[in-house]
Amino acid sequence: MEEDSRELDARYYMPAFNRTMKIVRGAGSRVWDDEGREYIDCVAGIAVCSTGHCHPTVVEAICDQAKRLIHCSNLYYVPNQAELAERLVGITGLAKAFLSNSGAEANEGAIKLARIRTGRKKFVAFTHGFHGRTCGSLAVTHKPAIREPFEPLEPACTFVDYGDLDALAAAVDKNTAGVFVEPIQGEAGVLIPPDSFLRGIREICDDAGALMIVDEVQTGMGRTGKWLAVQHTGVTPDIVTLAKGLASGFPIGALVAREGLEFGRSEHGSTFAGGPLACAAALATIDVIEGALPGIPAKGERFMKGLAAHNPRGRGLMIGISVGDRCPEVQRTCAENGVLVNCAADGNLRLIPPLVIADEEIDAAVGVIDAALR
Repeated sequence: MEEDSRELDARYYMPAFNRTMKIVRGAGSRVWDDEGREYIDCVAGIAVCSTGHCHPTVVEAICDQAKRLIHCSNLYYVPNQAELAERLVGITGLAKAFLSNSGAEANEGAIKLARIRTGRKKFVAFTHGFHGRTCGSLAVTHKPAIREPFEPLEPACTFVDYGDLDALAAAVDKNTAGVFVEPIQGEAGVLIPPDSFLRGIREICDDAGALMIVDEVQTGMGRTGKWLAVQHTGVTPDIVTLAKGLASGFPIGALVAREGLEFGRSEHGSTFAGGPLACAAALATIDVIEGALPGIPAKGERFMKGLAAHNPRGRGLMIGISVGDRCPEVQRTCAENGVLVNCAADGNLRLIPPLVIADEEIDAAVGVIDAALR
């Protein structure tokens, strides 16, 4: 039957992904494939399964809501939606939220909001940045291999080197609606700038009247030891976008904006965004993360110390190691020995495990990763 599943995939599913393994079950920080092999999961759906796989609190919230109401149009007040917006405003320190189905959609919403409220059309973003694959979010995503085949794209975007404030100041002008930035570049391999970089962006945006849009799709929801990675810097952005870790794997995204930045009636919308199930999953996820948050820095430090011989870069449970051309080989070796890891761009090994990973699981994963790197 499983063989048939792979044959069906080859025959009927567009081959956009390179995959060999089939995961069929998950619990906490562990998953099992279709041959019964067990793995410690340091990929977590690419930073999605923040509370681990099938956390009982999240499962119960989804099941309870599914028994009452699965979908409700945004023509009506949606159960759990306002409650989630209140929690997101509290987490971010901003004023109003709008929900979506993904991080790319959240960034699309940020593009629209920045354009309509500033009256400007252009954006600035950074080399190696990733903001999504829809046409709008792809326009502000740097990687030429995934962007250039689909050009021309809108909005118009200028790319400057990540970390270069002088180049940013030269690129931002009276036509710039906003600057997109990841506080840590995840798809690029966990590239961590100095805190002064985010502060400099804030100053440049203020001087030019442009909006600072911080993409926390991968870094947000406790991943770095605070609710938002930008909170390590003391900077308050104009708009924050969230998604991956927000609902433990149930599809949802959000943009949250400061006072005075909001969509008016009919300026934005979505059929499925902010539905009862997604919001129930997100509320339960926030409750679980709240309990896990104080322990995340120590867990990250445990990983970093265990892998210190390989010069890891990290903040909380977001860790990168430069491996180079050996990265796919290291990834395979780790999987063969029961640990799932991920190769990001430019030969960088990326570790983004569930926030609830236990110390003994960290130690076991470190042992496998260290051996593979050696």
